[in-house]
Amino acid sequence: MVGATGAAGGTLLRVLEDRVFPIGDFHALASARSAGSLVRFRDHDVTVGEVSDDILAASDIVFFAAGGATSRRFAPVVAAAGGVAVDKSSAYRMDPAVPLVVPEVNAAALRGHAGIVANPNCVAIPLAVVLGPLHARYGLRHVTVATYQAASGGGRALAAELAAQERDDAYGRPPTRQVYPHVLHGNVVPGGWAMVGDDTEEETKVIGEVRRVLDLPELPIGVTTVRVPVSVGHAAAVWVELDQPADAAEARELLANAPGVLVVDDAATQQYPTPRAVAGCDEVHVGRIRADRSRGNGLALFLAVDNLRKGAATNAVQVAELLLLEG
Repeated sequence: MVGATGAAGGTLLRVLEDRVFPIGDFHALASARSAGSLVRFRDHDVTVGEVSDDILAASDIVFFAAGGATSRRFAPVVAAAGGVAVDKSSAYRMDPAVPLVVPEVNAAALRGHAGIVANPNCVAIPLAVVLGPLHARYGLRHVTVATYQAASGGGRALAAELAAQERDDAYGRPPTRQVYPHVLHGNVVPGGWAMVGDDTEEETKVIGEVRRVLDLPELPIGVTTVRVPVSVGHAAAVWVELDQPADAAEARELLANAPGVLVVDDAATQQYPTPRAVAGCDEVHVGRIRADRSRGNGLALFLAVDNLRKGAATNAVQVAELLLLEG
């Protein structure tokens, strides 16, 4: 594992433990700055080594939980030596030669890999898990999404900054900011990402990656990405226009039987997906499934996902599990 000392690497370690992933020799790797530190894995302290070509070339599967520059430098080393790099960064997501995989939706794409497999964005993954079965049954004509993204999606430093701001507000002190362009506690921010024209970089990622995973390159998708003062758990309000009419009860049953989905949908008893409820879960929770009468064949729903697990680490481990099954 490259990036074992970071927040993403720590979640990967927990998921590997939880899913009892079969491992012979395990190497926790990081930059020279972090080499020599310890990470806890399967009740043992593992000394972190410095990432090197030699170690990577001798590995069967390498999880990359570092930045895109690290993946671009080292993932080809793994592939050239006959291993498989499972990359959680954005480095290869839009590379047509690299499969972008959500196992519940497009597992067959793995068969065309050439030693590198990309993991989608933490919003694109749950969207694909939910939209995939809807498209297979009814066909997708248009998708509109508003996200509610947790601070941890911006990294460990932003999550810590949010916690510090919460303490400052509780004690009547003016909260400060360094990591993020706005104070996040007590706030909702429709930005904070780099801009690509009028869209945030996050919005362009979600659109491009969902289209790739669903193999719908022309699918119209409108997205507004929003950061909210939540530590863990991304949520999204989703409106879809379908090719065929969809009864809400039928769609609810379809999603309840879809892999990786847990339907939580009884508004009368206040049962619906929330970020707090999904923390620590690997399923995408879906609820508020209802007809959207503002458009033809319209359906509305609300989803939530643990952005550190299924939104990132769990999906990568599921990809590796498929690699083992495929031999």
